[in-house]
Amino acid sequence: MLFADDLAQRRDLDREWVRQAIGQARFLARVPRLVLPPPKGTAKNWQAYRARFIEPVRIRAGVRFWQDHAEALARAERDYGVPAEIIVGILGVETLYGQHMGNFRVMDALATLAFDFPEAHPRSAERQAFFRRELEQFLSLMHRTHTDPFTPRGSFAGAMGWSQFMPSSWVRHAVDFDGDGRVDLFSSPQDAIGSVANYFIGHGWQPGMPTHFGVQLQGTPEQTDELLVPDILPTFNAAGMQARGAVLDDAGTRHPGPLALVELQNGDGPPSYVAGTENFYAVTRYNWSSYYAMAVIELGNAVKAARER
Repeated sequence: MLFADDLAQRRDLDREWVRQAIGQARFLARVPRLVLPPPKGTAKNWQAYRARFIEPVRIRAGVRFWQDHAEALARAERDYGVPAEIIVGILGVETLYGQHMGNFRVMDALATLAFDFPEAHPRSAERQAFFRRELEQFLSLMHRTHTDPFTPRGSFAGAMGWSQFMPSSWVRHAVDFDGDGRVDLFSSPQDAIGSVANYFIGHGWQPGMPTHFGVQLQGTPEQTDELLVPDILPTFNAAGMQARGAVLDDAGTRHPGPLALVELQNGDGPPSYVAGTENFYAVTRYNWSSYYAMAVIELGNAVKAARER
């Protein structure tokens, strides 16, 4: 109970309340297995990943969601500068517009990962420390909002609501966008819309900037390798990319900011490539994966096109 007592003292929480919450948390045997990365040698496949999200059921649900919440989406775009299609893409990929928010007790999931994180994970110590901080944020949030910590349900990693915010993201970025005097990401899609937009602004989103440009590789393998070294962190200007054999589309050649060569592997087939901007990088701050970011962008664009049709 040292963790509980230390948390209670630092956060000025009732010590017995914290002790009771942590003491009653259940170990979830499935959860440590779910956070392990796939076995080494598992081939990534962008086309297979894409097909899970850019598909008719999700696109139709996205069109309905946009029609139902057009005012809130337009207001978020106006107030934060984050396009409606990016917000729609996030909520579609994360929870299929509120249909799949997770059924794990968040308290149990966070406690499991805070105290029993699998040592087989390549970044075990770092990730366990992260989940201890999230457990701390969660208990502080529950105490402040007078909520039973065993009521909220979420993902196996403790993400909550329409937007699947971790507790720290809820504390830092969630907003009362429907104006009812409280933040509720479980039952207010308007709050989720505003909170996603606010999250992006907090992670470097630049209004008006595209997320990526088309690119064709015509350089040597060594030049391509050089472009891939920074991974998805925008590092090269347009001229620097082209000097290394990456031929940008017309809009890309005029982009004034840094770019990253983003590689999306396709199993045994040739990879796909795009030139990602700082806004592509901002989308990856929601989930640190270029495949995830591309799925969000393409789902949002597919919903927008279907709605306009």
